Amino acid sequence: MISQAPIFTIHAELADVRHFGQTPYGERRVIDILGGRVEGPRLKGKILPGADWQIVRPDGVADLKARYGIETDDGARVLVHSDGLRHGPPEVIAALGRGETVEPSRYYFRTFMRFESADPALAWLNRILALGTGARERLAVHLDVYEVV
Repeated sequence: MISQAPIFTIHAELADVRHFGQTPYGERRVIDILGGRVEGPRLKGKILPGADWQIVRPDGVADLKARYGIETDDGARVLVHSDGLRHGPPEVIAALGRGETVEPSRYYFRTFMRFESADPALAWLNRILALGTGARERLAVHLDVYEVV
């Protein structure tokens, strides 16, 4: 049986969207991840810079591929690989695009995550899969992250 256990919350600060135009795969855009915080019972730290390479597919679904780091409060480092989907009614997605605050229950924003760390105290992260439920703000993302157990 599959269950979940909360591991941490991420609040990532973002730059404005950089648009790369319509490619054969959809509308390509990149959003730099500037920083932020991770808070949880087993891990606390800051978000290291990275980016989210997105494709908005012809069906309106944003296919998300984020790569960034975490530096824990005691100096350990973790690489984060996060792949997900965000979609919803056109008017909700348009409101998000304008930077408006939208109740997260009005759209779907989920990610699956894998981690890499060389720190022995964080070796457990190398052996788990995690799921994140997200909320988009104008220049930030909030993710509640759960270990799949």
